[in-house]
Amino acid sequence: MEIIVTGKSMDVGDALRTHVTDMIGAMAEKYFERAQNASVVFTMENGRVTTDCHIHLPTGLFMTATNTGHEPYPAFDQALEKLDKQLRRYKRRLRSHHGARREKVTSFSANYHVIDSNSDEASEPEGFDPLIVADMEMQVQEFTVGEAVMQLELSHKPAMMFRNAGHGGLNMIYRRDDGHIGWVDPSNGSNS
Repeated sequence: MEIIVTGKSMDVGDALRTHVTDMIGAMAEKYFERAQNASVVFTMENGRVTTDCHIHLPTGLFMTATNTGHEPYPAFDQALEKLDKQLRRYKRRLRSHHGARREKVTSFSANYHVIDSNSDEASEPEGFDPLIVADMEMQVQEFTVGEAVMQLELSHKPAMMFRNAGHGGLNMIYRRDDGHIGWVDPSNGSNS
């Protein structure tokens, strides 16, 4: 497993890098036979250290955890505890509800655009085409609805698009203001 440890506005020494590599490796092996890669970023800001941990599982799922503290070791250890808890829950859910997914999650590429929402109405181009400030590529993965909900919960993102493994159509799930998860499935709508 490849583990990348970096620092922003701070130097990550060999001792901290070794600690992170050993701890992430041991945790990943505890829950999965193999994990693809992980990254840990330490950021120093206003005398506090923020630790962002990301791990990519062999099924294609991503898990993230963040913690802030005064020292890098405790900040990392607490973020790792959060990751450990997520992995434990995910593994339990796979066993009890969805069966262990052995095959890799399939995906396809899609264009991802960031639109400038701060543009002045007077400066809007003709045709009301929005100003695109970034153009990237993202992967849309194929999940069951249950797997997509787990991925959304684990990623802490507000919304996620996925290909529904049940019928092959594009679906979206999102976190509602009331805390529940919303699911948009255009294939079940009527066209009348």
